[in-house]
Amino acid sequence: MSKIFTPTNQIRLTNVAVVRMKKGGKRFEIACYRNKVVSWRNKIETDIDEVLQTHTVFTNVSKGQVAKKEDLIKAFGKDDQTEVCKEILAKGELQVSDKERQSQHDSLFKDIATTVADKCVNPETKRPYPVSMIEKAMKDVHFSVKPNRNAKQQALDVIPLLKSNMPLERAQMRIKITLSGKEARRLQEKVAKLATSTESEHWEEGRLTMVCLIDPGHYREVDEIVRSETKGHGLLELMNLKEVTEGEETL
Repeated sequence: MSKIFTPTNQIRLTNVAVVRMKKGGKRFEIACYRNKVVSWRNKIETDIDEVLQTHTVFTNVSKGQVAKKEDLIKAFGKDDQTEVCKEILAKGELQVSDKERQSQHDSLFKDIATTVADKCVNPETKRPYPVSMIEKAMKDVHFSVKPNRNAKQQALDVIPLLKSNMPLERAQMRIKITLSGKEARRLQEKVAKLATSTESEHWEEGRLTMVCLIDPGHYREVDEIVRSETKGHGLLELMNLKEVTEGEETL
């Protein structure tokens, strides 16, 4: 059987995130585990072995070409592979493929739409919109996602744009829930975790009536808790909407 020749200065790696740095007129790269580079830079991950796939400095990770010792000394003043890796990790540029970039864009786009759906309602029906409808509306107004800003910040940006195209307002739902039986206290805790605030609670003969404010996006979840866990004996009533004025609440 014939053998496949692999040059000794080549290392093959797969599923790798590459951090690249140009110094001294040459390109240097290191091979890292996905999602670990940002954790290291934010000081969440402190174990270098969890970040680096190999303590090796490359000139080209994809081709497995290892940097020469004399090039490291010339560019970094040292040939300690781990120390050079740390410098590249700190100052280098994380390479992202077009496919990854598109995936991140799509994910962020959906997160923004989900945040809008969670915080807003159709004032005509007093109900939240499906996420898919918000996504379509965002495309219709040609909303451009900014990769360096989070979903909550961009949701605040897109809401005024959407208002010009569809009935939409930021609001909290004021709901009234009636629970009875020995499960009432346990269900009260579940609902309270989903509420932004509880306005009143009243116990009478083992029966609880509570009024609270929730984000529109949590309405279905609360409804499901009340219906399924009380076997139909609980009651959920939408009382009204409390409009959220600018500055009153941050997303």
